[in-house]
Amino acid sequence: MDDSRTIEQRLDRIESQNEQIIKALAQKKKSLAAAFNLEDENKERGNWSGRFDFFLSCLGYAVGLGNVWRFPYLCYKNGGGAFFIPYVIMLFFVGLPIFFMELSLGQFSSCGPLTCWKFAPLFQGVGVGMVAVSAMVAIYYNMIIGWSLYYLFASFTSKLPWDECDPEWSTPMCLDYVAIVAGRVACHVEGWIPYDNGTCYNVNGTLKAIYDQPLAKQFDIKRNLPSEEYFERSVIGSAFSNGLGDLGPMRWRIVLCYLLAFIMVVLALSKSIKSSGKVVYFTATFPYVVLVILFIRGLLLEGYKDGIHFYITPDLSKLSDSVIWKDAAVQIFFSLSASWGGLIALASYNRFHNDCLRDAISVALGNCLTSVFAGFVIFSYLGNLSHELGVPIDEVAKSGPSLAFIVYPYAVTKLPAAPFWAIIFFLMLITLGVDSQFVLVETVTTALMDRFVKMRDYKLLTVMILCVIFFLLGLTLTTNGGIYMLEVMDTYSGGWNIMFIAICECVSICYIYGISRFLKDIETMIGVTACGFCPFFICKYWWALCWCILTPAGVLFIMIFSWVKYTDIEGEAFPDWADALGWLMTLTVIVAVIIGAFVAVCMAEGSGIEKLKNACKPSIEWGPALVKHRTLVAKYVPGFVVDPWGKGEMDMSPDDVNLQEATNSSNWHLKPRASSSRV
Repeated sequence: MDDSRTIEQRLDRIESQNEQIIKALAQKKKSLAAAFNLEDENKERGNWSGRFDFFLSCLGYAVGLGNVWRFPYLCYKNGGGAFFIPYVIMLFFVGLPIFFMELSLGQFSSCGPLTCWKFAPLFQGVGVGMVAVSAMVAIYYNMIIGWSLYYLFASFTSKLPWDECDPEWSTPMCLDYVAIVAGRVACHVEGWIPYDNGTCYNVNGTLKAIYDQPLAKQFDIKRNLPSEEYFERSVIGSAFSNGLGDLGPMRWRIVLCYLLAFIMVVLALSKSIKSSGKVVYFTATFPYVVLVILFIRGLLLEGYKDGIHFYITPDLSKLSDSVIWKDAAVQIFFSLSASWGGLIALASYNRFHNDCLRDAISVALGNCLTSVFAGFVIFSYLGNLSHELGVPIDEVAKSGPSLAFIVYPYAVTKLPAAPFWAIIFFLMLITLGVDSQFVLVETVTTALMDRFVKMRDYKLLTVMILCVIFFLLGLTLTTNGGIYMLEVMDTYSGGWNIMFIAICECVSICYIYGISRFLKDIETMIGVTACGFCPFFICKYWWALCWCILTPAGVLFIMIFSWVKYTDIEGEAFPDWADALGWLMTLTVIVAVIIGAFVAVCMAEGSGIEKLKNACKPSIEWGPALVKHRTLVAKYVPGFVVDPWGKGEMDMSPDDVNLQEATNSSNWHLKPRASSSRV
């Protein structure tokens, strides 16, 4: 009897060891599959070739032009290094939670932003709003890439065209034509006539010098950088437009560059998600190479210390100002491209068991560190430019296109071999822009192909037609007044509507679908251990707290504060109807959410309040795309339909069955046996 019990115990130990070995092999199989997949798990829809394709695509999507031209300016504006504190706090409380939520939603459902709302049909309009935002942003974002292409081509010369004032496009206010002199006496010495506005004119009435810059500035008299007049008069032609009501003719060179930018998108997305997944190996990594090169060169310039000191010196008193917290939240929110639908679209091509939490944390931190490092690079050159021009840094510290196409190009002209530095800088801008643009267009394409499945067989044609439509809609941006239209689109297409979408996401998942079930869905995908070391049953409480309370509260704070501080677009270039046009873009998204909810209620079964309740329940098709993964969900969701399409076990190979049993069944045995009868 003792011998049989001993044998029984030994068999149990052997079987337990074998089970652990099989689980380890299964886990190793998953890891190898994630990195070196040769076959698609979802053959109907397709998958990334490997997890690095997805990671780099997310990184390229999140790290865009705003990291280079907006974040450094916000640091300067909000107390230098003090801005890092609210920035990091908002990253963990607002940005990262939404980022992880969207990756999880897309990966679990294998659906794009238009069709992933089967878990709560009442919110299906949110997906329409996401696609609308991505479409609007794709139209004007590509114009910035077009400008970068123009500058890239113009840099292939022995002398940069904006190096000095050119009579072909410059004005008498150009830097080279107006000197800076020391006082009124110097004007008399040169034979010029000093005026009380701080300027000196010759006898012909031509401005020749400024003897008091602060005084002249009060009269709106200042010298223009050659790069400023080149951009406004030779490139985009904004100097020849009175504003949005006077667009003027299209500029054919800009039209061609705009078209070329869309051709690049078509080529990258021509075949499948795999084609863009390979392109991002270059477009997502090249900007880092350029930033490092530019940073090393910047450290060799005179005045670089002043620029970096200006960038990082903290003014902790700013932390008591609510503006710094609002700016940090907005920058985190938009730099991660959350709630645009792109993250859901990218994650929908993941394999089911990909560790999306690891990817979310890696991309979010990478995006944050990139912004900080870009600030060091930019301000090293601004310090040099301040030194060269003899003006304070705050006069050259700009944001947006002014930094990318005016200030920095002029700073480059002061370097030896200036064309080389200009070429790599604009190559960096192009690569920063195109990988974000790839995802914007892919988001709309994925949404259409999920809604109209037959379009998957015509991916190239779909992308081409979509880009042609975007190109035609964006031709107004190529006119003399196109930059004013771009500013309206940039201000309103991704403002309150994006924050409204984010709140809808949190509410629908936490309070309609159920936070407990959503967390269980995530655990089913990534396993009991997240990021390779952290037990998910511990960290899931943090995510639940963020999604249910902290994140929506943070987004609501941004919305309310932005509303209180709201002002119309200022300037004579913007007529009254400019704001009306912008609000139309914003309301398009909000109205889409409302209409989507109305349609869902009308199509739901029952009558009266029953319709509303049924519109809040997951549809029968909600869940993973493959039957083998839906069986895992059925274990913790009573009544869950494993095979609503009648596929049977067609997507489960013998290896899949073994993998599922080894990793998910606590009662799995090498062979069927009854322990009480074994001797």
